[in-house]
Amino acid sequence: MANTARQYKEHQTQEQVKKVRVIRRKSATFTLGEKVIAMVFVAFVCFASLQIITAQAEIYSTNKEIQDLEATVVSQQNINNDLSIQVSQMSTYERVWEKAKELGLTLNETNVKVVQQP
Repeated sequence: MANTARQYKEHQTQEQVKKVRVIRRKSATFTLGEKVIAMVFVAFVCFASLQIITAQAEIYSTNKEIQDLEATVVSQQNINNDLSIQVSQMSTYERVWEKAKELGLTLNETNVKVVQQP
């Protein structure tokens, strides 16, 4: 019996040794060339997306500047319109005559000269 047990034990150790030696090495699923091509493609996609994002940011900032300038133009036009209304109100004949009286000027109709436009 001792001999059979020993043979069984040797048989088990031999199977374990065989199992350790039978380990297969997996071959690469992708070749080196395919990996290089994939890396170049990934780098190109990253670069292209970065360029697109940069361009969109520049477009956004330019549009913002345009809108700011349009807002300042509109506000300046409103100021100009208000000032032109004030000029037309202040240049009326009645207002000029009142200012002349305040300054002590009088109207001498004999000293009025008519100037004709050419």
